Amino acid sequence: MKNARILLVEDNPTDVLLTRRAFSDMDMDVDMIVASDGEIAMKILKKEEEYAETVLPQLVLLDINLPRKNGKEVLREIKSCEGLKHMPVMMLTTSDADRDVQEAYQAHCNSYTVKPASAKQFREFVRVIEAFWFEISKLPRNLH
Repeated sequence: MKNARILLVEDNPTDVLLTRRAFSDMDMDVDMIVASDGEIAMKILKKEEEYAETVLPQLVLLDINLPRKNGKEVLREIKSCEGLKHMPVMMLTTSDADRDVQEAYQAHCNSYTVKPASAKQFREFVRVIEAFWFEISKLPRNLH
């Protein structure tokens, strides 16, 4: 199975644990970086301060409701930054509000998904992410 670099932008420790466990169940080598707020996420992506040597992720899993800088702001910043706009961003949130979906796609997210309710559903969801983003899709090579 392929190696995967994922940035999970999530402030809920339970959701972080659930995501890590679901990915660890996959036959895949996953390097997951976790940012607990939007400002940290942007420091990681822009390779600022202590993140200067961080290898950029191939995929960003981004929650909407985050402290300091919300997911919509992070998405807009990623997609407006010349060096990052090509990066796939998947909104992964509890909100199924039409307005949130519309705003995310208008800001050029690559996918909008409501978090599955159960651990079993979440594991299946991670299998789909793995298959689509790391087996079917061709990701840019210039991520480093």
